[in-house]
Amino acid sequence: MDRPLASPHEIRNTESLPRPSGFSHAVIAHEGRTVYLAGQTAQRADGTIVPGSMAEQFDLAAGNLVLALHAAGAQPQHLVSLQIFVTDIAEYQRLSKEIGVAYRRHFGHHYPAMALLEVSRLYDPAATVELMGIAVTA
Repeated sequence: MDRPLASPHEIRNTESLPRPSGFSHAVIAHEGRTVYLAGQTAQRADGTIVPGSMAEQFDLAAGNLVLALHAAGAQPQHLVSLQIFVTDIAEYQRLSKEIGVAYRRHFGHHYPAMALLEVSRLYDPAATVELMGIAVTA
């Protein structure tokens, strides 16, 4: 999924803020169904967390978020907001190229309003990254 996705939402970036890279300043979602996505980690169907680097965990967590989107009748381009929680922001920055590849594999070049937050730990101590989002479908 390395191509731009046609989003039904309006992306608004302002020159009054620094140019966004990998996110949008604001997203206007017009009428539709709002889908609130629970946090997804690199958890397999059996409940265990996939061991590996933060980039590998990001890849599976993103895939899990897309599965939840599909279960709700939505697609990645319907995302209007995405929050990324990590246990080590320096590690996220170090692996940003690999994480970017994983991001584009699941979400293409669609960049909703996003936040990256460092937390002391996630519910499962083996998890290093968790994704949570909001989507609006037509």
